[in-house]
Amino acid sequence: MRILRDLASVWAWVALVTGIFVSFIVTTLVFVVTFPFDWRRLAAGRTFRLCGVALGWLHPYWSFGISGEVCRPRKRKTVFVSNHESQADPFLVSHLPWEMKWLSKEVIFKVPALGWCMWLVGDVPIKRGQKDSVGHAMARMRGWLDRDVPVMMFPEGTRTADGSLGNFKDGAFRLAIEAQADLFPLALRGTRAALPKHAWRFGRSRALVRCGRPISTEGRTMADLEALKSEARQQIETLRTELDQELGLEAAQGALAHQK
Repeated sequence: MRILRDLASVWAWVALVTGIFVSFIVTTLVFVVTFPFDWRRLAAGRTFRLCGVALGWLHPYWSFGISGEVCRPRKRKTVFVSNHESQADPFLVSHLPWEMKWLSKEVIFKVPALGWCMWLVGDVPIKRGQKDSVGHAMARMRGWLDRDVPVMMFPEGTRTADGSLGNFKDGAFRLAIEAQADLFPLALRGTRAALPKHAWRFGRSRALVRCGRPISTEGRTMADLEALKSEARQQIETLRTELDQELGLEAAQGALAHQK
């Protein structure tokens, strides 16, 4: 049985890598055609995200989608924050029907085709723990907000190892306050079974993303930072609980057991 799972995972990786290179070609074509008038790279960015959605649909082990009502952002200047479970998270979050620029580890930008696409569409690299890199990345994210382009960040900074919600770093919340942008919590569940941290085998996974309620930062200052973090965290915890109920805890535990 393990051999069959290994062979299926190898086949899935081959299909995924091939799909990423195809996505690079398609995204590049859209970028070249639209760049003269689409200075926010919205068309190229949305094309790249939709390619990710398509790859998720084609994956034999995954069933990804949106839970509940899709609450669109109230204004373009929005900082989205979500819990982080797996490398498969972007495939799930990209189901949401709007473009946003992502903050991601610099090493991801060095992956052929995938990293090239991220550079093309304006995603922002960051080296964790390096003050200069963090400052430069936050300035670039602020630049997108100033151009009325939403941004997406994982405030935990890294994927969860055990499914629990980690501590939130300040970056996303400082950015929202400085830009007077809405803070928009999201929650996702199920992707940890799709590709667990430090694992290469794919697992069977039904995963969902759910929108919270936008939080206005109008008039807020850095003195409100901890309160803002707490409000966003509470929303994400509630959304995670709702998703657990929808997915079924027993089914979720069975999916994780399938990985062992």
